[in-house]
Amino acid sequence: MSDLISLRPESLDAVVLQRDRSQFADDIVARETELRQMTRGARVLVVGGGGTIGSATTMLLAALRPAALHVVDQSENYLAELVRDLRSQPDGLHVDDFRALPLDYGSPVMGRFLAESAPYDFVLNFAALKHVRSEKDVYSLLQMLDTNVVRHVRFRRWLLAHGHGKRYFSVSTDKAANPTSLMGASKRLMEDVVFDPALCQGAVATSARFANVAFSNGSLLQSFLTRMAKRQPFAAPRDTRRYFVSQAESGQICLLSALLGNDQNVLFPKLDPVSQLQPLQGVAERVLQSMGYTAELFVDEDEARGAVEALAAEKRWPLLLTPLDTSGEKPYEEFVGHGESALESGLQTLGAVRHVPSALLSAGLLDMLEDAVGRTDGPVAKARIVEAIQSVIPNFAHRETGKTLDDRV
Repeated sequence: MSDLISLRPESLDAVVLQRDRSQFADDIVARETELRQMTRGARVLVVGGGGTIGSATTMLLAALRPAALHVVDQSENYLAELVRDLRSQPDGLHVDDFRALPLDYGSPVMGRFLAESAPYDFVLNFAALKHVRSEKDVYSLLQMLDTNVVRHVRFRRWLLAHGHGKRYFSVSTDKAANPTSLMGASKRLMEDVVFDPALCQGAVATSARFANVAFSNGSLLQSFLTRMAKRQPFAAPRDTRRYFVSQAESGQICLLSALLGNDQNVLFPKLDPVSQLQPLQGVAERVLQSMGYTAELFVDEDEARGAVEALAAEKRWPLLLTPLDTSGEKPYEEFVGHGESALESGLQTLGAVRHVPSALLSAGLLDMLEDAVGRTDGPVAKARIVEAIQSVIPNFAHRETGKTLDDRV
């Protein structure tokens, strides 16, 4: 079997996904020769390559053995683990020019790096703030907009100025389709940056939307493992269903989209809402069962916290069910937004939509955001930012409840 689909089998993935083979294996196997030909002799830059999705994609790119593979991430710890993982693979790391650099992709140092580097053929960007909780206050919101939009524009201008990226890819999210959160709206604006003709100048640009990556950094499922290790209750929102892909599958989606996606297309996995939209309560119960415990349901935080040790002695574990009532949270997931039409992508396992531009780059919103994140004084109102974003994304229906994920276990 191709080393592109057999890097890291995970038993817990099978528990959650209820399958033991990658959903995207057929496309990977069918197009492997083409993928290897495309990357032979190529120079590849991966930004945000130390996180869950970025590192999964980097592992696949390394297996293709390009001439150069340079990985940028702000987190030194993520980069250290990525390098250890790459060098610990059965075949080791076989890229002649491999570098891991702890850089902020929107910083002046990154601009210098791009100015002094030979042109990259492929640029893949995973840098983002991606949690709905990042809109909890105006400071977190400004940082999210800076990372996802303002710095992204700056980065794209540097790429253009220095001849980088015959193909450019940046990962999006299902929450960019008909966004209800400011995080989703920021990623929808990010798609405008990806596909802006003035920033592409003939380069092929693609993106991908997909749902939850099982056990990814900061995810609910990763928190299950942490809660068990710390002898704390599990928690999940009630009556909530989500799609899941494995970490390895997230890399496969991005590899296929970045290298084989059609220009100006946002790709997404073909998932079945009947069989693959999973209740989070059921996922938590299966994870507990795989660890040898039966879930005991609670609705009160204090009672759940106080019950851990007594229940654990009986091989049971508290599972706190919470209401889905925090700002920006969607009760369902979708990949195609209003005004978009699903297209064939040329791949068996991925569909696509052609990007529909908003007025981000023509209505003065970008100037407003650049000013807001660049100043250290003066009033900045969250409501004004929401109103400005709504003016350029007509289907943005912000869901404000006054509660945030920081109010939940």
